[in-house]
Amino acid sequence: MPEYILSFLIAAGVVLMITPGVIILAAKTGAMDAPDKRKVHKKPIPRIGGVGIYAAFLISIVIVSVMTDLDGEMLHEVMGLVISGSLIVLIGVIDDYKDLPAKVKLLGQIFAAAVLVFGFDVRIDFITDPFGDYFYLSAFAAPAAMIWIVGLTNTVNLIDGLDGLAAGVAAIASITILIVALEQNVILVTVLTAALAGAACGFLYYNFNPACIFMGDSGSMFLGFMLAGISIIGAVKSAATIALIVPILALGLPILDTTFAIVRRYRGGVPIFRPDKGHLHHRLLGLGFTQRQAVLLMYVISALLGLSAVALTEVSNQIAFMILFIVICAIVYGARKLGILKMNG
Repeated sequence: MPEYILSFLIAAGVVLMITPGVIILAAKTGAMDAPDKRKVHKKPIPRIGGVGIYAAFLISIVIVSVMTDLDGEMLHEVMGLVISGSLIVLIGVIDDYKDLPAKVKLLGQIFAAAVLVFGFDVRIDFITDPFGDYFYLSAFAAPAAMIWIVGLTNTVNLIDGLDGLAAGVAAIASITILIVALEQNVILVTVLTAALAGAACGFLYYNFNPACIFMGDSGSMFLGFMLAGISIIGAVKSAATIALIVPILALGLPILDTTFAIVRRYRGGVPIFRPDKGHLHHRLLGLGFTQRQAVLLMYVISALLGLSAVALTEVSNQIAFMILFIVICAIVYGARKLGILKMNG
């Protein structure tokens, strides 16, 4: 059995087995998400599901790493992801219980990212232009990686607004990166993304509408953080010049939704970190979609973007960047039509 399939099955199996225990733990320790005017659920729901996702990912990676002949560099990178990922989960769990101020949570994310970037040398060393030329970042390699990791962590965190939405989008993005890594024979990335996809897919059994548990910040931040870290590793190991375009497209929906939120709040004169009901999923609900319909529609959009990302690996860089530009323009146009760029408190 290929390592990535084993990795997926172990993670999915573990999260299916331990999540009922996490639900009981959340109820007994008060980790409950109470409804309010911004949220769509009507009763308190356990919200530390990220603990189960993290445990499933960790167990899967440990087992597969023992069974697979990983070299020293791969083990070093895995250790970096595990240690920094554990820190981000810890920050998320504290936030799930105590509702940390946004600035404190951001500082925690920056610290966890710094551990991965400076402690384990996971950096964006270069980017490419549409003509395939390499532009080496040199002194900016570490800051670029920090911005990417913290940005993607918050991107997945912000899209976690409907039952099953963040888990499904993260699973689709993970599978997209997995497929590209398979094409390029980047074994470590296939194992890591398979474990992440397995944990997210298994969690959906309990998280899809009507959800009996939420992943909380511990889960959404962990998924975003892992996708960011894994995509950097994949870009470094891959010879493809559009390597970083793949995760950008695969997570295109939450990335643009987050960008629109920042623009919307800035234009409205409110703090960037203040939540609102202007996200895409809120707009879809306002148009009369049910939770399930809105989530499934966003799955379809994410899957189409993921397929586009896979297809771009087979075309020239100029065509890839042109398609990416067209896709972004189309999504921006749609966002304006839906009113997502308008301030809505």
